[in-house]
Amino acid sequence: MKQYRVGIIGATGMVGQRFASLLENHPWFTVTALAASSRSAGKTYQEAVGSRWAMATPIPAAMKDMIILDAQKDVDKVTALVDFVFCAVDMKKDEIRALEEMYAKAECPVMSNNSAHRSTSDVPMIIPEINADHAKIIPAQRKRLGTKKGFISVKSNCSLQSYVPAVNAMMDLGVTKVLACTYQAISGAGKTFQTWPEMVDNVIPYIGGEEEKSEQEPLKIWGHIEDDKIVNAASPSITSQCIRVPVTDGHTAAVFVSFEKKAEMEEIIEKWESYRGRPQELNLPSAPKQFIHYFRENDRPQIKSERNLEGGMAVSVGRLRPDTQYDVKFVSMSHNTLRGAAGGAVLMAELLCAEGYLD
Repeated sequence: MKQYRVGIIGATGMVGQRFASLLENHPWFTVTALAASSRSAGKTYQEAVGSRWAMATPIPAAMKDMIILDAQKDVDKVTALVDFVFCAVDMKKDEIRALEEMYAKAECPVMSNNSAHRSTSDVPMIIPEINADHAKIIPAQRKRLGTKKGFISVKSNCSLQSYVPAVNAMMDLGVTKVLACTYQAISGAGKTFQTWPEMVDNVIPYIGGEEEKSEQEPLKIWGHIEDDKIVNAASPSITSQCIRVPVTDGHTAAVFVSFEKKAEMEEIIEKWESYRGRPQELNLPSAPKQFIHYFRENDRPQIKSERNLEGGMAVSVGRLRPDTQYDVKFVSMSHNTLRGAAGGAVLMAELLCAEGYLD
């Protein structure tokens, strides 16, 4: 496989740090540029991050003395150093949209962890095991942008990874309704217990904007390409409630599902355990060997032990039971900053590399 030079835009934030740690020893990608806000520009990565480094492993040795570039002012410098960039910035949505299009129009593909372009009709929002075929919209986006190489591809909200894969595996059983209550870790807000001590021994029953994302984004993921745009799926109907809980990493979801016709419990379990997607077919470096792991009732998944399953890239499911109002209910979970955020974006980039979109 070709070796790719990559940049991290927003390198000093929580997700940017996760990108740095994930890419340290990546077999295909080498980090050659780091960029952040003007406050960090001109400093070394180590100086810019300082005591805010939140990963369990140290700052990668090859990156700690890299000079941070200005993400907005140094676009030409960044794009000259890289083949594509990962983007995870803390800015207003309209500013993020402009920034990402600036890089794309400079012929630099953008693998975005931001929400700004998730509703843009010709920007694919890819969960690689579910809708890898949405990459086919990229030529239409390039035509709109007037680029030959540049484009934007986004990953979904991290809360979706806690339940959408499990629902997706059941879709051919005729899923009609989904209710998902997500219990989301503080790292999803870019926080640790050191920086957010009020979360200790606390639960916050509202996360701004999360419920709308959890209800709408799956419909784009399950949509289809028509007339140079991605048309959202009409069903299933989804309702959600998103709650912040005092957990460091990992999102859990309590999920209720209705079907067109009755589905047997063992049939659902077989769907989960046998599910494979395009990353598994291609044997991509970050792909879990088994995407969904089912845990029987006496060995139900626990966030502390299962969030790091297969390098944090797998989804765990358990407590499958009949329900009186819906047909079935279950609990599922995933690691939010690995599978849900940076790791999901890295896997998306691997997929697009393997399919030839980043050459």
